[in-house]
Amino acid sequence: MIVFIFLTFILIFPKISFASLDYGKQSLLGFDFSGSDLQGATFYLTDLQDANLSDCDLQGASLYGAKLKDTNLSNSNLKEVTLDSANLDGTDLTNTNLEDSFAFSTQFKNVKISGADFTNVFLPNDVLRDFCNIAEGTNPFTNRKTRDSLECD
Repeated sequence: MIVFIFLTFILIFPKISFASLDYGKQSLLGFDFSGSDLQGATFYLTDLQDANLSDCDLQGASLYGAKLKDTNLSNSNLKEVTLDSANLDGTDLTNTNLEDSFAFSTQFKNVKISGADFTNVFLPNDVLRDFCNIAEGTNPFTNRKTRDSLECD
């Protein structure tokens, strides 16, 4: 009986998706996602240059190989996000939570990190050194100081 009701529901409402959003390999230059719930979304090799992803919940999302140059990710939740091989040059990470994210081979140049939380994020020594030189502020969601989350000093 329950299976019958479930199948009837699917036939009546076919546009409802039970899978995560997939924006893989798309060009979304300047796209405005601000304030969106994008938990678990896939942005595999997606061009998000100049996009607005501020105030978004991206927990568990994949941004593998994404082009995030000059993208606004401020005040967003990037906990447990895959950023491997992504380009974050000029990206705004102000007050962003990156706790437990993966950032292997990620490019970070001219990134705004005031108030960002990098707890348990492995960063190469050169990136860590650059970040420690500019680290300031406290993340408003986790209440951790940026310098402490980077283990500076």
